[in-house]
Amino acid sequence: MQADFLEALEELERERGIRKEVLLSAIEAALLSAYRRNFSSAQNARVEIDPQAGEFHVYAQKEVVEHVGDPRLQIALDDARQIDPRYEVGDILEQEVTPHDFGRVAAQTAKQVVMQRIREAERGLIYEEFLDREEDVMTGLVQRQDARYVFVNLGKAEALLPQSETLPTDHLRTGDRIKVLITRVERSNKGPQIYASRTHPTFVKRLLELEVPEIYNGIVEIRSVARDPGYRCKVAVYSNNDQVDPVGACIGPRGQRIQAVVNELRGEKIDVIAWSIDPEEFVANALAPAKPTHVWIDDERVARVTVPDAQLSLAIGKEGQNARLAAKLTGWKIDIRGESDAVHAFDLEALPNEENDR
Repeated sequence: MQADFLEALEELERERGIRKEVLLSAIEAALLSAYRRNFSSAQNARVEIDPQAGEFHVYAQKEVVEHVGDPRLQIALDDARQIDPRYEVGDILEQEVTPHDFGRVAAQTAKQVVMQRIREAERGLIYEEFLDREEDVMTGLVQRQDARYVFVNLGKAEALLPQSETLPTDHLRTGDRIKVLITRVERSNKGPQIYASRTHPTFVKRLLELEVPEIYNGIVEIRSVARDPGYRCKVAVYSNNDQVDPVGACIGPRGQRIQAVVNELRGEKIDVIAWSIDPEEFVANALAPAKPTHVWIDDERVARVTVPDAQLSLAIGKEGQNARLAAKLTGWKIDIRGESDAVHAFDLEALPNEENDR
């Protein structure tokens, strides 16, 4: 230990945010462990550090008893009163037993403890920082990948992007710069474990927030998102300002805003839908690019929809994708029929046909 020991601890406190009291307590515990390991494993003891002088002291602790059973742990009352007449049975007597050759062990132990605490503190700060970034988008560099994960360098830490959370159209290589959604942050012995995704619906929401100022400022809200990652996505938006078109704001001038998101999603098609409190109107909008002619809603959360015969395949989509995403977006089961089949499929006489025309 050197005379500038306290100054070094204070510098660590300023630069790393580690309180010197915490460091001193940890060093004392480590020195006690080193003392027991190298000098006396059977003795009760404590270590005290004088930070002003940079000195340390080891004190053996013995219980004052009438009859000594173990001289390593106990001291007779008569012997204790020769040191201090105020001792009584049951008191703890301390005697300094600092070894003279303990300096090298102490210095090495203190260094190890300080380095360990610095690493722990840095890991703690990184954990807290990334915990606050859960459900945020961050940009990183692809470092490497294996059968389970793509490892993405985020600067201060590395994110684990499961292969199952990459897009089917992702062809990632080392050095690629990509955006990821931070989905979960966990503590571990090796530091924070940060998990990421590119398939989560929230990823699209955050990308739109980055590109569309009206969403970031709260003028336009994203009410729901339905994704078939890598292929198609539907986003329902609503404007809190009658003067702002929510769909137009998301598309942007000459489609620049939505195209930036599509590029990050490796060509995933995005349908921006106007959200409506009217479920019939919302379902009709959600089936875009098809244009339904009628929508009826029943009490069983089923929406019965008719479309022009020529648009039936468009409304359903390849392998039912368009209808499936529309149902997920709106929360309604959707039954779609062409106009020529609707008369037989639906009991049209029992359904209203004027007020719900589309």
